[in-house]
Amino acid sequence: MKSRSDVVPARAPRVLIASTAMLAFITFWQAAAIVLNDMGSSAFYAGAIAEHFVGKTAPWFVLAIMVLSFAVRALYIESCSMFVRGGVYRVVKEAMGSMLAKFSVSALMFDYILTGPISGVSAGLYLVGLMNEVLSYFHSSIQFPVNGTGAFFAILCTLYFWWENIKGIPESSEKALRIMYITTVMVVLMVAWCIYTLSVRGAHLPPWPHLSNLVYSDDALGWLKNTSLPYTIGLIGIMIGLGHSVLAMSGEETMAQVYREIEHPKLKNLEKAGFIIFAYSLIFTAGVAFFAVMIIPDSVRTSFQDNPIGGLAMYLVGPLPLRIAFRGFIALVGTLMLAGAVNTSIVGSNGVLNRVSEDGILPQWFRHPHRRFGTSHRILNLVVGLQIFTILLSRGNIFVLGEAYAFGVMWSFAMKGLAVLVLRYKQRGEREFRVPFNFKVGNVEIPLGLGFITLTLIALCLINLLTKQVATISGASFTIIFFAIFSITERTARKRATEHAELDQFNLEASDDLTPERLGVRPGNVLVMVRNYNTLHNLNAVLDRVDPHKQDVVALHLRFLQRSGGGEYELTHDQLFSLEEQKLFTRALEIAEKKGKTIHLAVAAATDRWDAILRAAQSLKSLAVALGASNKTPVVEDARLAGLAWERLSDPKPQLAVQFYFPSGQDQIFYLGPHAPHLTPKEIELLHGIWLELSNEVAPDEVHHHDVVHFALEQVQQDMRDSKRTEVISSLRHHLYEIRNHRVPMLGARRE
Repeated sequence: MKSRSDVVPARAPRVLIASTAMLAFITFWQAAAIVLNDMGSSAFYAGAIAEHFVGKTAPWFVLAIMVLSFAVRALYIESCSMFVRGGVYRVVKEAMGSMLAKFSVSALMFDYILTGPISGVSAGLYLVGLMNEVLSYFHSSIQFPVNGTGAFFAILCTLYFWWENIKGIPESSEKALRIMYITTVMVVLMVAWCIYTLSVRGAHLPPWPHLSNLVYSDDALGWLKNTSLPYTIGLIGIMIGLGHSVLAMSGEETMAQVYREIEHPKLKNLEKAGFIIFAYSLIFTAGVAFFAVMIIPDSVRTSFQDNPIGGLAMYLVGPLPLRIAFRGFIALVGTLMLAGAVNTSIVGSNGVLNRVSEDGILPQWFRHPHRRFGTSHRILNLVVGLQIFTILLSRGNIFVLGEAYAFGVMWSFAMKGLAVLVLRYKQRGEREFRVPFNFKVGNVEIPLGLGFITLTLIALCLINLLTKQVATISGASFTIIFFAIFSITERTARKRATEHAELDQFNLEASDDLTPERLGVRPGNVLVMVRNYNTLHNLNAVLDRVDPHKQDVVALHLRFLQRSGGGEYELTHDQLFSLEEQKLFTRALEIAEKKGKTIHLAVAAATDRWDAILRAAQSLKSLAVALGASNKTPVVEDARLAGLAWERLSDPKPQLAVQFYFPSGQDQIFYLGPHAPHLTPKEIELLHGIWLELSNEVAPDEVHHHDVVHFALEQVQQDMRDSKRTEVISSLRHHLYEIRNHRVPMLGARRE
């Protein structure tokens, strides 16, 4: 939240508009694009790195990892169905406690910090490779240093996406989506051209992953190098191959981080995004790995390990100028997509550290919203600073970065799987989504699919621990350091009990009045009155019914003015937005996040409840007002007071529907201003009967139902003006007395 000095004007504000970047939501296409910018980008280097470690059988391991990624994705969808903020930290903490949660997120942060640099450097290598080839083609003696140029480009790319994320996730996700549009064109062309090439030349699949076909590099076995296990036990050999291919599965955790920002219907959209990610990465990442081995000759393939798709383009069937042009296009797309993976790593890191900060592990200082954009810029600064430091430390060596990768991501996956497995028994409630293949033996559930996924992930963690020395040493060191930092800052944060780290932070903008322009809403919006964070059933019900593409929702809280010593009414800034308002808006935001729908938040000073509500509705050009039914005042009495306040409004008075919601989910509606009455079935039958009788009497003249109503109303009006006034009122009283016992307000009924 802004410091008070940033917001308070010379006099106390009448209205405070609260905003945060978390009030904006993205489509499932944008969510898929963010994750694919990481997972899809691994196609540019994952297959080549895997082949470097285990030889020509690598494509089969990459394919297996792509299938495993689909299973891991199901694991993440189940966790998100339980928690909107369902990343590794929250799920592991709920299942196994804070210590293991801090370990998991510490390990995960290591690979998030690595993902950006490895993608940025790889993008730079594709770009510098193209530039050097163009210079050679023109017989220039100038050649750019490969690793140095790659590192320089990675730093520029990191800084660019740092600024995009400072502006907010809709901004960065739109960039990711545009990158995927261009990438898709390249993928379609590449797959079609590769298939044509294989049909012309003939095709031979890579060797099957038997022990006899595995060719380990010097740095592939780690501490197992001096044992016979990798050469004699097939399962261990397969696990080593999978362990060196997990780079192709990076980006999964980002699904949980962007889930909070996915629009309605939230879980369905996540499932759609998950399937798009799986299909795209399977075709692209696994396809590139197979095509590279099947098309590029063995004698030259090692020279393209830092640029495998570029090498693939050069050995396709077709004229050389066309292949060179396609390679240039690949270099451009590779640069864009790998740069997009830098964005994904920043988005994921920001989400993870926000969850940690919300739980009081990091001081809330880190979540201080950006003054202009409302984003957690201090966390973004920290993440980007660590990534730039990593790029400088690696000096742009892609294999150093690739070898260090996968320690944290695999341990975080394994802990996530174990946590979701524990929650199956610890929290047995229904879920919107469950990992498939569940059986029951009596009353005991056997989650076969979830158990198999978790066991596989743990096995990969153990094999990586033994074979990836650089990743184990560097990852363990980083994890221990981060774990220590989290433990220290957690103790510090707990000593400051007043910080309320779990609450969301809001930017506050002072205003003299509420207008659609100031809140950024359209006329015809729904004004939802919120007063207590434990009684927001009216907001929940409105969000269930409203389509955010057609109608906006404004959540307004009233703070009643107090009389000062001088006899004037005023509120200080801290009274207008205190801790209670922060709690209220945090809870309102949680409901909106769960629904995947945007709301607009404001606090207004008031002296009279109904005058303030209806003036706000008039100023905002609202179509309806939604309130929680009071347990002190009857709804009919509240509606009467609302009607009196409506009469006091200045012209032109708006037509408004005032809707009272009950905790049971039922509601009751009253209309203010001229409107068509709601007729009961009995009244419609009575009108129809009168119309039948009169239509026979006035034939051949034509009469309609509305003619009967018009005639009756004019007749009553005339009677009220002459000597029959007393008789009309007496008859009306008698009618009301007769129906009184039948007119108990029905919940959900529309009232005049």
